[in-house]
Amino acid sequence: MSSQALPAQAKHLFHYLFEQASLGIAVEDIEGKLLLVNPALCAMLGYGENELCGMNCSQFADSEDSQDDWALFQQLRAGVVDQYSLEKRYRRKDGAQIWGRLNVSLLKNRDGDSPLVFAFVEDVTERRRTEEALRESERRLRLALQAGSMYAFDWDVETDVIVRSGKGTDIFNWTEDSKRDTGREFYARVHPDDREIYTAAGTGLTPENPGYQISFRVLRPNSSEIWLEDTGRALFDANGRMLRVTGMVADITERQQAEEVLRQKEAELSEAQRLAGVGSWQWNAQTDTVIWSKELCRLVGHDPSLPPPPFKEHPSLFAAESWDRLQHAVKEALDAGKAYELDIQIVRPESTSKWVIARGEPLRSAAGQIIGLRGTVQDITQRKEAEAVLASVNRRLIEAQEQERTRIGRELHDDIGQRLALVAIELQHLQQDPRVLPEVRERIAKLHKQTTEIAADIQSLSHELHSSKLQYLGIAAAMRGFCQEFGQQQKLEIDFRADDLPSGLPPDISLCFFRVLQEALHNSTKHSGARHFEVRLSGTSGEIHLTVTDSSVGLDSDAAKTSRGLGLVSMEERLRILNGTFSIKSQPQRGTRIHARIPFSAGSDSMRAVG
Repeated sequence: MSSQALPAQAKHLFHYLFEQASLGIAVEDIEGKLLLVNPALCAMLGYGENELCGMNCSQFADSEDSQDDWALFQQLRAGVVDQYSLEKRYRRKDGAQIWGRLNVSLLKNRDGDSPLVFAFVEDVTERRRTEEALRESERRLRLALQAGSMYAFDWDVETDVIVRSGKGTDIFNWTEDSKRDTGREFYARVHPDDREIYTAAGTGLTPENPGYQISFRVLRPNSSEIWLEDTGRALFDANGRMLRVTGMVADITERQQAEEVLRQKEAELSEAQRLAGVGSWQWNAQTDTVIWSKELCRLVGHDPSLPPPPFKEHPSLFAAESWDRLQHAVKEALDAGKAYELDIQIVRPESTSKWVIARGEPLRSAAGQIIGLRGTVQDITQRKEAEAVLASVNRRLIEAQEQERTRIGRELHDDIGQRLALVAIELQHLQQDPRVLPEVRERIAKLHKQTTEIAADIQSLSHELHSSKLQYLGIAAAMRGFCQEFGQQQKLEIDFRADDLPSGLPPDISLCFFRVLQEALHNSTKHSGARHFEVRLSGTSGEIHLTVTDSSVGLDSDAAKTSRGLGLVSMEERLRILNGTFSIKSQPQRGTRIHARIPFSAGSDSMRAVG
C-alpha cells in the first residue's frame, strides 16, 4: 500500500469513528462554541445537529456544575492545562436532566490559528442513579439499624422453620423464645387483607427471579398492627428446587403512618382547593419543569394523570390579551423578584373559558437565587359573570335614565320653556298698555322679571338634562358651554381646556365624561365651597382623561357619596361600564382633584382636535 493512500484512509476512518462512536463528541472553538457534533451527542442532548452547532456549551449545562467546568475551561484557554475531565449534569432539550462524564482536550494549531477544543461526553446517568439508589438504600439501612427497627431472617423451606435475629422479638413484642417459628405460624399473623400479597411474593420466586420486596401488615399478640418491609432472596439447588429464603425485614410503621398523614393532608388540601376553586402551581425556569395541583388541572381542563405542559406551551392556554399581561408580569417577577396578581382568562380545550385570579411570586434556591415561580390560580368565573350581568343591568338603567333625561329636557325646552316665553311676552304687552294703572304696571314688571328668570333656569336645566351641543358639536364644545353656563349661574370661575382629543370619540364615552363633569362640579360646589375650578380634558396614548381641580378646603367625599343625585358612586359606575377608572385626591387646605380615565383606541389615521 502506498504512503499517499494512508491520509485518505485515515480521514475516512476518523469520519467513520466520529459518526459511529457511542460517546458524544464535539469540536468547539476556544470560546466554547460548538462547531461540529456527532449523532451520539445529538441523541444524548435531544437536539438536532443544526440546532447544536452554533450553541455555546454553557446553554445546556446545569448552572450548579457549569462554574466548575468554566473554571477548568479558563485554565485550558490560558495554557495552564492541556486537558481535564469531570462529571457534570446536562439539561436536555425536553428539560430532563442527565449526567455525563466530560473529557476535554486542547488541540493547538501549528499554523498559529486559534486552537480547537475536543470534548468527549459519556452518558453516566444510569450509573449515577444506581449509586444514588445505593447510597439511599445504605442510608435507610443505617437509619433502620440505628433505630432498632430491622431484623434478619432465614427460612428453611423444607422444615418450614424461620430463624430471626434478636430485633425481631422487639418489633413483634414477642417473648425471647419466639425468635424461632414456622412459615405457617407467621402466615397466620399476617393481616388477612395482605395475605394475598404475601403469598404471591413467595410463589413467584424462580432461579431467574429469586429476589422480592413487599410491604404488608402483621398483627401483634395484642392485635395491634405494624407495617413491615420485607426484602429477601431465595436460594435454589441445581434442579431449581427452592431451599431457603434469607433477607431483612424493617418495621416501617411510623413511615407508613407519616405517609398516610401526608396522603390525608394532600387529600384535604385537594378537597379544600376544589371547594374554594383554587389551584396551585410551581415552575422551575431553568428546566422549564411545571407542577400543577389536581384542582388547577381541572380549571384548565388538563388530564391530571399527564404531565402539565411546559411554560413555552402556555400561550395556548390563555386569551391573547391575558397572555400578554401575564407574560409581562412573569418577566418582572423573574427579573425584579416582584410578586403579581392578575385577572386573566383561561381558554379550555373545549373552547370554553374561565376567569381566574393568577397570583405568583419568586421561587428561590437555598442561595437566594430566583430559579422560578410559584403561586395559585383562583376561579372567579361566577364573579365575572355576575359582574357582567350587573354591568348590563347598570348600563340599561343608565340608558333608561338618559332617555328620560332627554325626554324631560326636551319637554322643558319645547313645551314649558315656550309657554313661559309666551307668558313673559304677554306680561310685557300688559306692562306697555296705557290703560293699566301705574301701580299695576309696576307689579306686572316684577312678574315679567320673575317669569324671565324662571325661563332661563328651565333652559339651563334643560341643557343639563340634554345637551344638543354634545350631540352636534362634540364633547369639547359641550363641556366648554356647560362650564360657562354653570359658572354664570353659580357665580363661579371655571377654566376649561381640552388638548389632543381624537376625532370621532364614541357617544357613550362623550356622554360619560359630560355626566362626570356635571356631577363633579355640582358636588364640589356643594361640599367644598370652592369658587375657582380648573377642568382639563385630554387624550394620551390609548386613553382619555378628565380632571376637575379646585383649590379650596377640600371635598368631603363621604358626604358627597351620601348626597342626593347621581353622586360619586354614579360616576364610578358609569366609568366602570366603559372599563374606566375614577379617583379623588383631597387634602385639607389643598383642595380636591377628581380624575376620570377611559381607555380608547383611536384609528391610526385619527385627526387631532383641540377644543
